[in-house]
Amino acid sequence: MAQLDRIIEILHRQRGQSLRLVGGKPIGLVVGGATRAVNSEPLSNTQVLGLLREIAPAGLRARVAPGGEVRFSYTAPSGQVAVELEPVNGNMAAAVRPSASANSEGTATEPSAPQPEPATPAGHDVTAAHAEMDRLLALLVETGGSDLHLRVGEPPVLRNDGQLVRLDEPSLERERLQTMLESIMPDKDRTKFADTGDADYAYELENVSRFRCNAALDRRGPMGVFRVIPNQIPTCEELDISKPVQNLCYLTKGLVLVTGPTGCGKSTTLAALVDLMNRERNDHILTIEDPIEFVHDSKQCLVTHRQVGMHTHSFRVGLRAALREDPDIVLVGELRDLETVETAIETAETGHLVFGTLHTTTAASTIDRIIDQFPPDRQAQIRVMLSESLRGVIAQILCRKVDGGRVAAREILLTSPAVSNLVREGKTFQIPSIIQTNRKIGMTTLNDSLVELVERNVIEPKEAYMKSVDKGGIQSALTAKGHSLSFLS
Repeated sequence: MAQLDRIIEILHRQRGQSLRLVGGKPIGLVVGGATRAVNSEPLSNTQVLGLLREIAPAGLRARVAPGGEVRFSYTAPSGQVAVELEPVNGNMAAAVRPSASANSEGTATEPSAPQPEPATPAGHDVTAAHAEMDRLLALLVETGGSDLHLRVGEPPVLRNDGQLVRLDEPSLERERLQTMLESIMPDKDRTKFADTGDADYAYELENVSRFRCNAALDRRGPMGVFRVIPNQIPTCEELDISKPVQNLCYLTKGLVLVTGPTGCGKSTTLAALVDLMNRERNDHILTIEDPIEFVHDSKQCLVTHRQVGMHTHSFRVGLRAALREDPDIVLVGELRDLETVETAIETAETGHLVFGTLHTTTAASTIDRIIDQFPPDRQAQIRVMLSESLRGVIAQILCRKVDGGRVAAREILLTSPAVSNLVREGKTFQIPSIIQTNRKIGMTTLNDSLVELVERNVIEPKEAYMKSVDKGGIQSALTAKGHSLSFLS
């Protein structure tokens, strides 16, 4: 397989006009009249010639030389292309264009004047597509939505207060959506998207907000989801984060976990806690995220943001490197795998305060999830390490408020000698009982938090029931408080 075959596949997949191979520059892909790099390193003239000799017909390879001018066709696995080579300003330059009728004889011809790139299809202009994305993202923020969904064959869809709302706009066409997504996508992520069909990145709309972006492919073509990251970081008081949880921010070492399903506000809660430390402490805070979400300017603390895939290879590699970067506090965007979890625990043990997230719904299931990632012969050791390093688990879920908007219900586990013993002995099923008997020091179960929100008339009893993990327990608790459960019948 020729080295250029993969790049030619990108050309065909992206429906590009041409590939540009020029000495002294990275390989360029021309799509919609705009050129973007598909690799990071510039090519030398020797590399340009080497790539072309590999695909040139045997009879023309001698013409692929410094100062040479030649045209030929090549059939790659993804389709046929026409190749034209000629020197430009002392460098070798080649254009590779999709072609169904290139010179299949492979004979050399005289070079002709450079042809202009085909006109961009109507409605797919990159500048217009970028403006359209900015308009939709600004509308998302203006309406108080949390997410924007873009799909082929559907109008733009906003998520407001947890509900999906279709905009009264035309359905998106495949080519138009592809251009819209790529118009705000960093070059490296365009290449990743073309290669894998997935890309995660951040985008900032000046004076509006930052957005966590995901581009992917489904059966109809490209799709995108954009999550609002507010420019204004909420305070712990605004998020109703209790004092016992805020006190975790003043620890010098240990592991603190914020957990919950996707879209439950974990990032927002962590941002508020980091902001509290940034204002109140005098330390070095290092965050490792994918992508960077809330941006913290250094206040009393020195804040360093690193993004996976851009500033470090992975969460695990970034966390390992953190030990050499003199941090006091480390935030790990996601504890995705065994190695990252193990490194986070070790980092907490070595005198650092580590914050991380998991997609678990209760404190007990969080501890079980961590331990179950390890082989059976290592689980006893990890229980001991976790019992010594874990300082707290905040498991939360978002509920719809009676008067609109959403509010977080939180289960809070704070490590005590009794909790450490249960973790060490593998008796995590007893943790809910420990939480219930330690309300005075700030612990609370998810059901207690939901019932409290119902009692304050913040959420409806039905909403509390739907969001509870323990349906029997919440039913009994609501009934005992005199709330009607007629919706169950």
